[in-house]
Amino acid sequence: MMWKGKKKDKPEEILEDVLMKERPDRRLLPHVPGRQRSGHNRRALLDEEVAKYSYLKFANGEDANARYLVDYDVRIMTGSKGFGHSYKGKAKDLSVTGMGLTVDADAARDIVKNGVLTVAFEIIPGSMPEGLEMKVKTQAKCVRPTSEDLATFLAEHGEDQPVFLGLEFSENLLEYSSRHSSRFAVPFVSFLLFVICLCIVLMRTESIVYFKFNKYLYLYSIIASTFLLIKYIFGAFYRPVKIDANYTPGVTILVPCFNEETWIRRTILSAMDQFYPPDKLEVIVIDDCSTDHSVEQIRQTIEEIQTKEGPETAERIHYIVQPVNQGKREALVAGAKEAKHELVLFVDSDSFLNPYAIRNIVQPFKDARCGGVSGRTDVANTYTNSLTKMQSVRYYIAFRIMKAAEGLFDAVTCLSGPLSCYRKDLVLRYADDWLNQRFLGHKATFGDDRAMTNFILRHHRTDYQDTAICYTIVPNDYDVFLKQQMRWKRSWLRESLVASTFMWKKEPFMSVMFYMGLLVPIIAPFIVCYNLIYIPIMHRVFPFTFILGMFLMAGLMSACQLFLRRSTTWLYGIWFCLYYEMVLLWQMPIAWFTFWKSTWGTRMTPADVAEAAKKAGKPVPTPQSAVSAPAREHEIVPAKKKMPPVQPKAEMNDDLRAQIAALQKSIRHQQNELEQLERRIKEADDHAGR
Repeated sequence: MMWKGKKKDKPEEILEDVLMKERPDRRLLPHVPGRQRSGHNRRALLDEEVAKYSYLKFANGEDANARYLVDYDVRIMTGSKGFGHSYKGKAKDLSVTGMGLTVDADAARDIVKNGVLTVAFEIIPGSMPEGLEMKVKTQAKCVRPTSEDLATFLAEHGEDQPVFLGLEFSENLLEYSSRHSSRFAVPFVSFLLFVICLCIVLMRTESIVYFKFNKYLYLYSIIASTFLLIKYIFGAFYRPVKIDANYTPGVTILVPCFNEETWIRRTILSAMDQFYPPDKLEVIVIDDCSTDHSVEQIRQTIEEIQTKEGPETAERIHYIVQPVNQGKREALVAGAKEAKHELVLFVDSDSFLNPYAIRNIVQPFKDARCGGVSGRTDVANTYTNSLTKMQSVRYYIAFRIMKAAEGLFDAVTCLSGPLSCYRKDLVLRYADDWLNQRFLGHKATFGDDRAMTNFILRHHRTDYQDTAICYTIVPNDYDVFLKQQMRWKRSWLRESLVASTFMWKKEPFMSVMFYMGLLVPIIAPFIVCYNLIYIPIMHRVFPFTFILGMFLMAGLMSACQLFLRRSTTWLYGIWFCLYYEMVLLWQMPIAWFTFWKSTWGTRMTPADVAEAAKKAGKPVPTPQSAVSAPAREHEIVPAKKKMPPVQPKAEMNDDLRAQIAALQKSIRHQQNELEQLERRIKEADDHAGR
């Protein structure tokens, strides 16, 4: 959940994110293969069948047949043609192959007796994977309960108790979606893409014809259009590396955490619940001295894993608590030094791995020249509001088109923080330079993913694996979103200038594409001002051609989203492009002059605390005093330390009281030392004044 923007004289409201909710399995980690289980579901669809519907982006047949908790109204008609009685029911869980719903006793008797029925319902956006939101009317059969089981249930619970029925669709929802919503969509979108690209080419032809009248303006127009069209064309040719079932290198998942108590449990469970050999996978969570209850959540999650999955599984996860807040880079390096496997996977603490993410992301490392790989990041809270829908389209195009185009040349310029994998020896080799990175005399604190990518890309290959998927929580508040984008633009500017010193050595097409991509955003504010302000005022000409070109580029993004994903969010691609031109574009000039700032803006890091104190006219806290007391009460747990068995509550309280007393004594001692140091400084200043 994110906080909404502040309103005067009104309490802050909490906007709850809309997330898909999978029905809990009786096992905590159902996808982990072991001695007594395969990690597969016997009800899974065939992988070959799911592959026909590539726009739905499922990893395989089992991923496609996940069951989701829903709350739909369902109209039920008994009989094979739906000519029998009509009833109302309530859907409680749904998969592409069937549904669980509740009805009253009379409806249950008729449905179980007939067996075959017709159901009509609407899949609400956000309750199932994107591309499946639609109205459904299809035949189904009742597979449970039997007549005998129903009679027993009603005898025990009475006629007023709702009855839960299990239905199996005669046609799975993948086939239904393809048959009902794609008949005209694919030809229409294909034609739309052709028209948009043709219009862009014709407009650029005009730029060439009139080039001599305004060389700089038309040169920019040609470069910008060429850059975007090349990206889309190369992205269309991208194909992920196929899975080799026999290639399973050791992987250590590193999860840096700072004040993420809301999501950290889900992140840890998704990292542990991987369809991957258990002996070749470990998880290390590094808490960067959080000031909320993140550490308690980490401990409780590990204890839950130990209780429900056994000590052998729990031994594969460890956690470290930093003594003071040092930053994300320091946390990741601390984890990498403790990692025992050859590959390290970086996962943000508000991102959740698909159960098949690890198996997919390791495949490009079969090439010994590959130093790092980025997976695809989808938005988990897409349907929360218009802002998250806009970001969902942007994320998908940024990964499936932009990163895929770079992956075609083994030169991905940003291995994104939510899901990226590196060779451990390379991370440790560049660790000191990464931790101590400075740009124009200022320490680099954010942009850690782009910075590490530059270190790797300078001498190695970097790739993109579209089938390795994670889901991340994006801001649902414009204030938080703008601060995040400001930080990203600063890091993009800094790291793009660094990359420009060596990208010319890469494949020629990639080099040209990179320098075009560097030039276009930097010059864009001047071009927009020239076309939308200078031309109308000085020449009294409406900039119709410029605005048309802007809408065509926006239409290209939306049309690609519709073609590749068949999602109802596709129109928000147009909104994102317009919002970019009106708002986000103007962050770039600010980034030119504030690239040195180290504040995150979206969370209270020590730099943000210091900035807030400075604005409030208060003394800037030292790194030690900036860390709150609750963070110091946490035990610093070395990596590899086994989780102790859960102690009785009384014993735990006694232990905690003893730890708190000892830490409070230590805090008082440090405060005394700080006061003595301040007195010495004051005496030295007085002496210097005399």
